[in-house]
Amino acid sequence: MTSSTTAGAPTTSSAPRRAPSLKRREARTAYAFLAPSGVGFFAFTLGPIIASVVIAFFAWPVFGERSFVGFQNFVTIFTSDPIFWRTVGNTLLFVVLYVPLNFVLALGLALWISPRIRGRGLYRLLFFLPAVTPIVANALVWRLLVQPNGVFADIASWFGVEQFNPLGNEAGAMAAVVAMSLWQGFGYNMLVFSAGLDSIPDHLYEAASLDGANAPRRFWHVTLPMLSPSLFFAAVMTLITSFQVFAQPYVLTGGGPGVGTTTMVMYLYQRGFQLFDLGTASAVATVLFAIIAMITAVQFLGQRKWVHYE
Repeated sequence: MTSSTTAGAPTTSSAPRRAPSLKRREARTAYAFLAPSGVGFFAFTLGPIIASVVIAFFAWPVFGERSFVGFQNFVTIFTSDPIFWRTVGNTLLFVVLYVPLNFVLALGLALWISPRIRGRGLYRLLFFLPAVTPIVANALVWRLLVQPNGVFADIASWFGVEQFNPLGNEAGAMAAVVAMSLWQGFGYNMLVFSAGLDSIPDHLYEAASLDGANAPRRFWHVTLPMLSPSLFFAAVMTLITSFQVFAQPYVLTGGGPGVGTTTMVMYLYQRGFQLFDLGTASAVATVLFAIIAMITAVQFLGQRKWVHYE
C-alpha cells in the first residue's frame, strides 16, 4: 500500500534546520571571548567617562543638594580659577620635558643592546625592572634621595654645595618629578623599541651597505622607517600617560612648593576628594579628556605621513 498526501493538508514533519555557517560560528566565538573585556570597558571606562561629563554640568557636592548649572563649572575654571591654568601649564611642562627625554633614553639604550651583545637579556631585565615596581614605592625612594638631608644632599656637600634642596623651589621640584618619572617609565619604551629593532630584516642593512650607506644613513633610511610603527605606538601611549601624571608629584612633592608641581589630575583629585566639589572636578576631568582626545586624533591623522607598516 502506498501513502498519498492531500493538497492543502498540514504536514506533520518539519524541515531540518540548517547548521550555522562557519563564518557565523566564528563570529559567535569571537563575541564570547570579547564579552568579558567588553563588559569591563563599558562598566569601568566608558560608563565613568559619561558619568563624569554629566556631573560636570551640575553643582555636585558630596553632601547636600545637587543642582543643574549648565556650563558654569567650565566658565569658573576658565575665567576665575588661577590654579587651574597653573595646573595646565605644569602638565604641559611635564609633557614637554618628559616625553622627548623618555624617547631619547629608551631609544638610545635599545640601540645599544640591539646587537647580539653578551648579556642583552640581563640588560633588558634590569632596565625594565623600574617599570614593574610600584610607582608609589619608587616615589618614596626618590623622596628619600632628594629631601634636604637625603643622599643627594650628602653628595652635593662633598663638592661644597650646602643646603641642597631641589624640592624647595619650583624648577627643582619639577626636575625631580621628571627625573623620577623617567626612571619609572623609560624601560617600557626601551622594550618596545628593542623588539621593533629585532624585527628589522638583516638583508635591508646588507643592501644599504652595498649601496654605500654609512651608519648614520642606515639609521636614518632603514632603522627609523622600519621602527616607525613602534615609535608611533610609544608616542601615543607615552603622551596619554604623561598627561595623566598624578602619583609622582602627589607622593614626591605633594604638588608643591605652592602649586609648582600640581598637575591637572592632581588638581581634580583635590577638588573632588579634598574639597568635595565633584562638579568642578568633573569639569577639569572633561577638559583633560578633550585635550588627550584631540592630541591622539592628531597623532592618528598624521601617522600616514611617517609611519611605515611594511
